[in-house]
This record gives sequence, C-alpha cells and structure tokens, in this order.
Amino acid sequence: MKTVNIKKFKSAYALAFACVAALAMVSCNKILDVDSNYVIDADKDHLNSANDTMYSATGILKKLQAIGDRTILLGEARGDLMDLGSGISTDLKEVAEFNVSSDNKYNNPRDYYAVINNCNYYIAKADTALKNSRNQYIFLGEYAAIKAVRAWTYMQLAMVYGEVPFYTQPILSVDEAEISLYPRKSLKEICRYFLNEDGLQELANNPEASYPSYGNKKIWNIYSKLLFMPLNIVLGDLALWAADKDDRATYLQAAKFYYKYITERNGTNIAYPTTTSSVTWSSGADWNYTPSYSSYIVNNFCSTGTDPWDEVITVIPGDSLDAWGRYSELPNVFNTNKFNSYKPGLVPSERMSEISKEQTYCHYYKVSESSTPTRIYPPKNLPNNLSGDLRLYACYWSSENVVDDAGNNYTSQRIYKYNKGETSDGLTQSNNTYIYRRMLVYLRMAEALNRAGYPRFAFEVLSSGLNDNIISRYVIPEYPEDEAIISEFKFPTSLQTGNQYYRVYDPAASASQRALHNTLGIHSRGSGYTPQNEYYTMPTGTIDEQMDAVEDLIITEEALEFAFEGFRFFDVMRVALRRNDPSYLSNIIQARKGKDNGQSISVDLTDTRNWYLNWRNQIGIGY
Repeated sequence: MKTVNIKKFKSAYALAFACVAALAMVSCNKILDVDSNYVIDADKDHLNSANDTMYSATGILKKLQAIGDRTILLGEARGDLMDLGSGISTDLKEVAEFNVSSDNKYNNPRDYYAVINNCNYYIAKADTALKNSRNQYIFLGEYAAIKAVRAWTYMQLAMVYGEVPFYTQPILSVDEAEISLYPRKSLKEICRYFLNEDGLQELANNPEASYPSYGNKKIWNIYSKLLFMPLNIVLGDLALWAADKDDRATYLQAAKFYYKYITERNGTNIAYPTTTSSVTWSSGADWNYTPSYSSYIVNNFCSTGTDPWDEVITVIPGDSLDAWGRYSELPNVFNTNKFNSYKPGLVPSERMSEISKEQTYCHYYKVSESSTPTRIYPPKNLPNNLSGDLRLYACYWSSENVVDDAGNNYTSQRIYKYNKGETSDGLTQSNNTYIYRRMLVYLRMAEALNRAGYPRFAFEVLSSGLNDNIISRYVIPEYPEDEAIISEFKFPTSLQTGNQYYRVYDPAASASQRALHNTLGIHSRGSGYTPQNEYYTMPTGTIDEQMDAVEDLIITEEALEFAFEGFRFFDVMRVALRRNDPSYLSNIIQARKGKDNGQSISVDLTDTRNWYLNWRNQIGIGY
C-alpha cells in the first residue's frame, strides 16, 4: 500500500491544512482527489492539545465552504420558487433543468468526502478522555461538534445523490480511496445510522459535550458559536428524514430533539420564542399605504450577533475576496450588480408570486386603544406583491428600465436576504451561507409533531404560536389519551430567571401588555393575525386526513418563510418520499411556470431517479 505523505502548515488565519504529494492524476474511481489537501494533521498519531483540536476543528469548518453555495443552489434552483435569469451560468442552468453532467461544478461529491474524511480523522484521533485540573473534559465539545458536522455532511450528500459510498474511518492512502471498497447506503440508511448507532444522542444528553463556544471570539469575522451545528437540530433532521410515513415514534423523537434545542439551546436554559416580528399593514383605511415591518423580518436571515435571541443559528463562512478562496457567488446569483453585468442567475418564479397571493391577509386592529378590534381583509388585486402574504414584498424588489453607468437599461433585482447594502462598487457581498435559523427549527418541529399524530399541535405553531396556555386549551383536549406526552412540551408564560417566557401576542390586549408579548404564529409573520382569520382554520376529517392537510399548510408556510433560502426542493422531496408519491414532487416543481411555461424541465420527475445527481455512474442512484 502506498501511503500519501502529508505535512501540516498553519496559515495566518490559524488554519491547519495538509499538502498532499501523490499522483498528479487520479482515476475517476477514487473517492478523494489524493493530490489535494484532504486530511488535516494527518502526521499526528493523536490530537491532544488545545492547538491541535482548535486548528483541526476550524480547518474542517473551512472545508465546508466548498459545499456552502451548492447547498443553497441545489435546493433552490430545482424548486418551483425560482426561474432561470438572464445571467444564469451553464452549470446552474443544468441544475435548474435536472440535467446535470458529471463535469458540472455543482456535481462534485469529493468536496463532501473531503469534509467527511477530515471528520473521520478528527473523531479517530482526538483525545476525548483528557481532563483539566477541574476534572472537566477538555475536547468533548469539539468532538461532539465534529460528529455533528460529519452527520450533517453525510445527510446533505445523500440528499443530493440518493445513495453513496459510506465509511467512518479516515482514508490516508491512495489505495484506500477506491470507491468500490465501501458499501453504498441510501439517505434513509445513513440517517438511521447516525440517529441510532453513532452515539450522537448520548453526546446531546451530555452537558459537557455542548458544542464549543470560544466566548465572543470571532473566526472569519463570525462569532464562533455560529460556526457549529447544534446536535439536537441535526438529530431532529436525521429523524425527520429517517422516519417512514406511519412511524409516529420516530417523528415524535424528531419533535423532541427540536424542542430540546428551542428550550435548552445546548445546555443554556433560556426561552427562544418566535418573536412578534412581522410584515403588517399599518392601516386598514386606505390600501395605498405602504405596509410597515421591522427590519428584523428581512435582516433575520443574516442576524449574527451575540444576543441569545438572534435568528441565525449556524452559518458556513465565506471569504471576503474571490482571490482568497471560497467566495460566495450567491449575491451575484440572486441580485443585479456590476459584478454580473446586471443579469441575475435566478429570478422569483411566477409560482412564487402565486403562492404569496393565494394567502388571505387578515387585518385585525384597534382604531383606538379603548376600541374593540376590527377584522377586515385587504383586496386581492393589489400590485407589487401586496396581495396576500407580505413576506415576498418585504424580501424582494424589482424595477424595470433602470439605467447603468453606461446608459443601458436593465431590470434591477434585489433579494434582500442576499444583500447587505451597496457601495460605489455595486453590491456589498454577503459572504456567508446560512444553514439553520430559528423559524426553521419551529417549522420542522411542527412537521414532526404533525406526523407524530398531533396535527392540531402543529397547526398552533402556524396559527397562534405556542405556550402552555395554548397547549392546554387547544391541543390536549384533542388528544386526551396522550396528555402526558404532550405535556412534555412546555412553553411557560414566565420563568424564575428574568424575562424568559413565551407570551402569545394578542392585539386585543393593552399597549403595555402587547409590549411584553414575544410569541406569534408563524403564518402571522406575513398574513396578518391568523387566529382571527376565517380563511385559515384547522382542517377537519380523520387524523390521517388532518395530517396530510396540515402538512400541506406547513410546506406552503416553508415556501413563504424560507423563499430563496435553499430549502424548497428538499422540503418537497421529503414529503414526496414520506407519502411514497413521486407525483407530489413532480406536480409542485412543474408548476414553476418559468419563461418557457415549465418546458425547460424535460425529465420525468415521477421517476425518483431524476431527483438525484449522478457522478460518473459511481456515486448516486444507478440506472
């Protein structure tokens, strides 16, 4: 066996990368490019110093940059919420048309395996038994964090390719990189492995294994706590993908993982309510008024401060300049600017506008503080995305016949989730890829609760928001035989430690009371006050019928809340797999209604093999 010789060096950014000297060319049946830096610190028999573990952990996080953009684009370009823009690249066009060649830049499984292999090495070599003078484990937090990264990366790889070679020991030689040496596992098999066999649950229950936080220290200008993937959220995702349609126990397990993150935040007992941020009409008297909204409803996508209530949970950092390495292309794909000659790669689809307009906004307001609230519904024919849900209005802007510096007309586009403002150079880049945020955890918890057999519980996440009073009043009476299980989900209206509580917004309350409210049904973030909305009510029928109907509401809500954030295709795929109904995905994606009325998607999406990328007929679903 020929072993690759790897030497470590440390960059100015305290990152340790390996220089691998081996073959100049690698046969296409290798799982890794062995002539690239795919193993960190491979010259060490053990990682047992603070420098070793921190450098290695940050080095692994650095390698996530290679899959950051494609995590978003593979989920958004193949969905129904975006259409092909005039500046779309050939590679991204292939993605949007479900016709991805093996040499497409977005079709490179080796980038995922580079992260996985380094995680494998770290997990195999880190000295997790080492303790400090206070008898506390020193490296267990980093160890748990890297295990979460490995599970998340394998999950992403399998979501994209469907079936992939699987290994958990580090590859350190050319011969070991042979693809045929490793068993192939499906997405469901991989999720079940990490859910049940990798010890992640034990780590999630170990207070000493809380993911590392280096105080308020910044790495790549990002607070360190935001660089890691919380174990309980990853476990929730694994369970959500692993469960079969009628596997209510696993869905309940997923809901509990998400709940544990919300209420504990990895060991910190602090409330994490949905907040009352929303886009609202300021007056019902004249619909020519511009809706008012907190900047938070737009900026929450990139709110990365130290406040424990901040929206963003996990980011993959990008470099600030293209010459430095992994420079995010997302602002140039989603917005017009001088860097893309004012031609975006993707534009909101007609279907996205339709989904937004299909919602009924319920304006429920007081004329004066002493009056009884009044309920009215805005007209349906308002321009500029002002009909229906207002979140599209808040995050997207377009204007025709804008003139550039050369005097040429173009259509300007801004998707504010990818735009932090302008400079004289055009667009100020948002360098980071956003992976997890607060509303995602709530909506996935709702998805899990619904399939666990509690559709009314899930519906309240959308409608009123959650606290103990809501659960006691609306949820437990629907499922009295499961009161003990439901009561495990506690969202108290007050706690003993300061202003930590879940107080549901009530527009009929006094102004002083409303100022204390911090919880809102997620549908109310864009569609007015949902509990008073006659057109948005709990579905009727059998439990099975209710679960399907509430699931449809959740998938629509995810489109409204997470538009353009990269989740759409995978959300739809997860439901189609759960229902064993390929036509569910096909019908939704074909409704994109692009410039060619959807004809750009020529493949048969009722054939599940077309949902996945294939790399050289060696990684992916075979034909």
